[in-house]
Amino acid sequence: MSVHACLDEGRSLGMLMRLYHNPRCSKSRQALALLNEQKVEVEVVRYLEVGIHAEDLEVLCEVGGIVRSKDAGKDVMAGLQSSEDIKTLLKAQPKLLERPVLVHNGRAVVGRPPENILELLG
Repeated sequence: MSVHACLDEGRSLGMLMRLYHNPRCSKSRQALALLNEQKVEVEVVRYLEVGIHAEDLEVLCEVGGIVRSKDAGKDVMAGLQSSEDIKTLLKAQPKLLERPVLVHNGRAVVGRPPENILELLG
């Protein structure tokens, strides 16, 4: 079975895991290493290059601390009143997504510390 077939099968079953990954971030590299150690098949999304998958935005908005408040600034953070505001921000500025983030089965977790991602491996 090809990698693409595995990915398509995983999507249809809702089982595919996505790791929103920035290779320049040490926490993100540590999270990816943990997944590799566990031999977990994961789709690595370099969100700074390709953006955030539209189907993940809803679940990401439910995660506390999903926006890098330090980078966004006080004014932007004060303007985030709803999940729609967060979705709009993350679509327009994916660099404000906290990282790393693992998405699986309609749930997401920020990997800070990287070991947090193990919560979704059950």
